[in-house]
Amino acid sequence: MTPPYKLDRIDIKILAVLQGNGRITNVELADEVNLSPSPCLMRVKKLQQAGYITGYSAQIDLARLGETLTVFTEFTLKNHRQIDFARFQEALEKIDSCVECHLVSGGYDYLAKFVTSSITDYQTMVEGLIERNVGIDKYFSFVVMKTPFVKQQIPLTRLFANRD
Repeated sequence: MTPPYKLDRIDIKILAVLQGNGRITNVELADEVNLSPSPCLMRVKKLQQAGYITGYSAQIDLARLGETLTVFTEFTLKNHRQIDFARFQEALEKIDSCVECHLVSGGYDYLAKFVTSSITDYQTMVEGLIERNVGIDKYFSFVVMKTPFVKQQIPLTRLFANRD
């Protein structure tokens, strides 16, 4: 088994730049992080092999495609055994409109984000989830009225500034 790849500040900078523009050329990336192209490419490949870069994708402007509904939902489970959490998570993961799921501390167990075509679509999906008897005790829905901003980038260079 190979030891974990230890990141330095240049690796963090590479990740930060790629996070903002996954289509940047290697030459442009090397220039941004003050490396020559060959060592830059080698670092990117190491970051991919080590699992720090998990893929590349396009960010889609849903509003240009049509109307959607975003709903955040708090779920509380009836029981709190490991098998109950696993069953619930497995059920949510199968729902394509569930785009995020977080196990949280506090007054409920999970916070999930759904993007659906309508309130009817959302309600049908939740009713189906309840009918499947996956251990839901109660749920609360929060319909998003407006999204002033969404940040796609995590401030990597600030969070991990003490590398080297």
